[in-house]
Amino acid sequence: MDPIYYVIGVGVVILAFIIGIVISRKTGESRIANAENLAQKIISEAEKAAEIKKKEAMLEAKDEWFKAKQKFERDTQSRKSEIQKLEQAMATKESNLNRKVDILVKKDKDIAQREKSVAIKEKTNEAQEKKLGELIAEQNVKLEKIAGMTSEEAKKLLISNLEEEARREAASLIKEIKDEAERTAEKEAKDIIIQAIQRCAADHAAESCVSVVSLPTDEMKGRIIGREGRNIRAFETATGIDVIVDDTPEAVILSGYDPIRREVARMALEKLIIDGRIHPARIEEVAMKAEKEMEVIIRETGEQACFDVGVHGVHPEIMRLLGKLNFRTSYGQNVLQHSKEVATICGIMAAELDLDGNIAKRAGLLHDIGKAIDRETEGTHTEIGVEFVSKFNETPVVLNAVASHHEDVPMESPYAVLVQAADAISGARPGARRETLEGYVKRLEKLEEMADSFKGVGKAYAIQAGREIRVMVESDQLDDIGSNNLANEIARKIESELEYPGQIKVTVIREVRSVDYAR
Repeated sequence: MDPIYYVIGVGVVILAFIIGIVISRKTGESRIANAENLAQKIISEAEKAAEIKKKEAMLEAKDEWFKAKQKFERDTQSRKSEIQKLEQAMATKESNLNRKVDILVKKDKDIAQREKSVAIKEKTNEAQEKKLGELIAEQNVKLEKIAGMTSEEAKKLLISNLEEEARREAASLIKEIKDEAERTAEKEAKDIIIQAIQRCAADHAAESCVSVVSLPTDEMKGRIIGREGRNIRAFETATGIDVIVDDTPEAVILSGYDPIRREVARMALEKLIIDGRIHPARIEEVAMKAEKEMEVIIRETGEQACFDVGVHGVHPEIMRLLGKLNFRTSYGQNVLQHSKEVATICGIMAAELDLDGNIAKRAGLLHDIGKAIDRETEGTHTEIGVEFVSKFNETPVVLNAVASHHEDVPMESPYAVLVQAADAISGARPGARRETLEGYVKRLEKLEEMADSFKGVGKAYAIQAGREIRVMVESDQLDDIGSNNLANEIARKIESELEYPGQIKVTVIREVRSVDYAR
């Protein structure tokens, strides 16, 4: 290559390099200037924003200060008004106290004046009494001469007359007081009892000592008896219940005084009839299973009874006895249903009287617990019940209510009275209990004899199944007040000498008849 061209090329490259350096320097200076302008602009905008924020903060601070000032002024005004009210109240009280002090001072002056006048009157009365005594003595002497009797005799005659009059007035007053009490107290008591009865509706079934088991066919009777009677003997031995097979179509009768064993026998016989396999070994097996099922039923029944009446925390053994009461009857009334009813009535009456309903219901539920084991232990059902329940830490109130509901021991609390009243209500309700015909007739005859034994009674009639006794009296032997006293005396005698369910109304009738004939 030509060196000239080489030199020219090198020169061109150097010149281009120098020109590039100059251009890059100018571009850098321009960028630096732009960056400085941008930074200056950002700083200016930041200063403006900071100034705006500062002004906003000052405005917010002023606004908060103004709100705090207003709240302080409101609170101050409210406190000032309260202080003014208190000052006014204090001023009123001070004025009232001053007025009362003035009244007391005036009363003290009046009392002092009255004491002076009373002292003067006492002196005057003493003189007058002395003079009056002298006049009375002088008059007594004159009266003795006129009447021809001494003062002692006159006193006796006067006392006799006054005594008779006082008795008549007392009888009349007693009648008025009794009528007034009946108009007030009896109404309220009836409301409480009626409300308790209405809110506790229980079904009562009359049960006996036999159970009837239905058979699918009469051929089943032969299978129950078995060859030479071995099945029926095995059944009676296993259950302790007599099986009566008679001419009753498609039925056999189970007879026994233990209701639980009778129920076990009924369950076992029904299972055997359904199963169809009836022989001594099977009978023993089914009887044992029925006894275990009965134990479960008894416990569940006791638990359900406690749940139904709302009594909690009862010991399992007590629940078991309650379950056994479901198979015990008294005068045809189921004892467990009776106990539940008594508990419910006790709770309602306790609520009306502002007493503890839980204690009342607990005492009512357990009051006849002894009837579950009274056939296994000597003693009355109240004694047995108290002895059993006391083993499980029942309260003294409940124990006394159980022991005293038949008045065997004194009642120590109002809950005992409630249990006795509820027991009478449950037992006396129509249809709740049965009574033998012989006992019923004897009770009516005794009722009429007791009424006939009083002086002045013409004839007595027991009506309304012995719930009322109507007494016809001789009008010439007793007056109206005497008739009222007679009704009271007959009622007290019936209470003390006769046993009866519920209450007996005594009605004394005094009739005066005037008869004439027009001819």
